[in-house]
Amino acid sequence: MDVSVVPWSARRMRTRLDDVIGIYKAAFLDFHEADPVRAARDRALHARRHFDRPDLRAVAAVTPDDTLVGITYALPGKPGQWWHDVVHDALTAVSPATAGHWLDDCLEVVELHVLPAWQGRSIGRRLLRELLLDVPQHTAALSALEPPGSRARRLYASEGFVPLLSDFQFPGTFTPYAVLGKELPAASAVSPDGDHSDGDHSDGERADGERADGSGRPEPVR
Repeated sequence: MDVSVVPWSARRMRTRLDDVIGIYKAAFLDFHEADPVRAARDRALHARRHFDRPDLRAVAAVTPDDTLVGITYALPGKPGQWWHDVVHDALTAVSPATAGHWLDDCLEVVELHVLPAWQGRSIGRRLLRELLLDVPQHTAALSALEPPGSRARRLYASEGFVPLLSDFQFPGTFTPYAVLGKELPAASAVSPDGDHSDGDHSDGERADGERADGSGRPEPVR
């Protein structure tokens, strides 16, 4: 069956909240949470706040009958947001210039999921590419589970994401994360070491049920 990858408005995301959370539960929570029903309810509360923001950027994968099979969304990073502040502080400890380069003008990818039955068809890759197409920010960033050989990590590496932090533990969890960043085409100026970058990146394969948290409590990415 054909799948279309289309932008969704914040209003559309609010209208289809149950479907969006259903994708998240089936693609991630059912595999990684002891109580996926409760975790889905908790995540819905965060999502409602995200979907009230006018700067939300969302992309959906839908079948011809409008069945949702994949979803991704992102928000511009801002001081005062939990994920942004935690990662900014950690990067600043490494280098203030590095923190500024990656997070001062950044689109933070919050969610990326594909239903298990629809994985392996490059739907996740299409969602990610559409999400990052023609955005005004200079960089994109996300957090993912640490193992570099996972499907999610292979996808992000092939799409030009590079590790900014490794074996990083967010407050409240002992799970090791990688924080990844990608320079977008707008980032044609100067990198932290003074080199120029044209923002070009290589192509690659697939995204399978991944999640990357741009604000709120981080959760692992499959």
